[in-house]
Amino acid sequence: MEIVVEVLGPMEVRGTEGRPVAVGSRRRRELLGRLVAAGGRAVPLSVLVDDLWEDPPPTAAGTIRTFVAELRRALEPDRLPRTRSHVIETVGTGYALLIPRAHVDAHRFEDTLRALRDGPSGQVAGALDEALSWWRGEPYADLDASPWLASERARLTELHRQAVELRARAVLDLGRGAPLVPELEAFAAAHPWREHAWVLLSHALYQAGRQVDALASLRAARARLLDRFGLESVDSLDHLERDILRHAAHLTPAPRDEAGLRLLTRTEATGTYTRLRSMSTVAGAAAVTGGTNLVLAQEQRAAAVAEAEQAGDPGLTARVIAAYDVPTVWTRADDPGRSEALVATTRRTLHRLGPGAPPALRARLLATIGLEHRGTRDRWAAEAAAEAERLARDLHDPNVLVLALNARFVQSFQHPGRTGERATIADELIDLSTRHDFPTFEILGHLIKIQVCTARGDTETAQRHVAAAERLATIHETPVVHVLTAAFRAMCLAERSDDPAEVAHAYRAVAADLAGAGMPGVEAGMFPLALLALRVRHQRPAPTDPDLDWGPYRPWVQPLLDLARGRVAAARHAAAALPEPAADHLYDSLWAVNAHTAILLDDASLAAQAHDALSPLRGEIAGGTTALITLGPVTDILATLDQYLDR
Repeated sequence: MEIVVEVLGPMEVRGTEGRPVAVGSRRRRELLGRLVAAGGRAVPLSVLVDDLWEDPPPTAAGTIRTFVAELRRALEPDRLPRTRSHVIETVGTGYALLIPRAHVDAHRFEDTLRALRDGPSGQVAGALDEALSWWRGEPYADLDASPWLASERARLTELHRQAVELRARAVLDLGRGAPLVPELEAFAAAHPWREHAWVLLSHALYQAGRQVDALASLRAARARLLDRFGLESVDSLDHLERDILRHAAHLTPAPRDEAGLRLLTRTEATGTYTRLRSMSTVAGAAAVTGGTNLVLAQEQRAAAVAEAEQAGDPGLTARVIAAYDVPTVWTRADDPGRSEALVATTRRTLHRLGPGAPPALRARLLATIGLEHRGTRDRWAAEAAAEAERLARDLHDPNVLVLALNARFVQSFQHPGRTGERATIADELIDLSTRHDFPTFEILGHLIKIQVCTARGDTETAQRHVAAAERLATIHETPVVHVLTAAFRAMCLAERSDDPAEVAHAYRAVAADLAGAGMPGVEAGMFPLALLALRVRHQRPAPTDPDLDWGPYRPWVQPLLDLARGRVAAARHAAAALPEPAADHLYDSLWAVNAHTAILLDDASLAAQAHDALSPLRGEIAGGTTALITLGPVTDILATLDQYLDR
């Protein structure tokens, strides 16, 4: 039986006619993966024992021999007993995998890259388009983290980056660099210390006719490297800058095809799958760095998805959508229109794929719906998240499961009182991410725990998760986390300080950081709302500064603004038109504001509505779920409403 092993993503083993081969438990897959990583070389038994167990049991050697025998039976079902294995060979006291390198995607990728390093540009561009399409995710994605695996993942990931750069250089040498700009913008943002990434991006910008942007990109890269490493001059950046300024002819060769023939009216049709999927994947990597990178990443993802759907291939569209797996910790979309467009595209794609779609791909699309269609009470979005989770658990695929759990977290806000459910989700996210080395989702788990603990008034435990999230964010360069934890500290200050001016100053600093964080869904109206919460707790009127932008929260604040200006009739009119707060992080905060409004206006109907809305949250802190603002204990608000309604 011809065996094919794929490790550039979750491990998959296929036999004759591409049929999946079941190789057993995670430990057996890890043994097979360790032999794959050896590249055909023998691995001594003692090394296998040390690599598979942190603290090997006395029976470890015997267990490995048993696993080898079971793997041989799975991979060679027709081999006669006691005959030589042609797949896993015994070499001394160790074992070697005899599968041809062309039948292992990681080996084939490595060999292709090595063979193409000095090849003609046309050949390099086409071959690496195909080779990069073999990547389905993180190498060995379904295996738990271990020292040998961390090293092998890092090695393969570096080869992937080199392949991206080599392919980009080949395309530039063919004079076809303009379409690479979005992909290279995200790639450079995701890997800011790779000087070659900035050279490639600037060259692509130049070929796109954007000379000013190309020079600005080079100078920004030089400033980063100077700030981080003290490098005042980098030869590759300096040389390209000089070439751009003198309009060097070699920067804009006449566009040629892969065979080296000059192009006239032909457009680039090849490599569409790889290019669009890569745009979405690299956008995801850039998004976690926040700021303008996050904005750029979201725009690039939307552009890639739209172009993929226009191509008329639902399989392509599905994979471009699924390639972006950025965690979501907030239930207000940064761009609601873009989110709804993505949801509509995803639903159309699911329909076109039909029931025969691969389960993992279907689960990712369903999770996308659950993540993007947020802040609503639409049952179908919650059902999409639930089905995504069911499929992921059936597949035993941790990559898909963390995404599905994120979707379930977002949809848990459809009904109040789900803090316990979110705590369970966060615990599983942290556990899965720790075992499988998913740092961004591990950070997500800690951020959710901060929200959960704050809602419960347990700031001491929340502080431990703040420390964990900040430690991971520093290691993995996700600065937006520090903006959120700074907001948490401002909220803690608001709870304990008797000096409103001190708290307002802390919130102003947070607002300045949020303005550059690339998260308008969090930023819009949050600073004024924090000031209002502070004033409500200190029994002061709402702030009426005309420069305050209340964003999406103005309808709920308007009655209090009118009261602060002495316009009681206008306040009653605004209160009568209050909409239902969205099913999101601000649900309890806005109902707490409504409760305050009801008592000030002597509005029994609104007071009763606020009481009903807040009752499921008794025992929690109003606003605590945001981990950004606080309006005090819900129990106290309900007691005040009870006293008013009793009167």
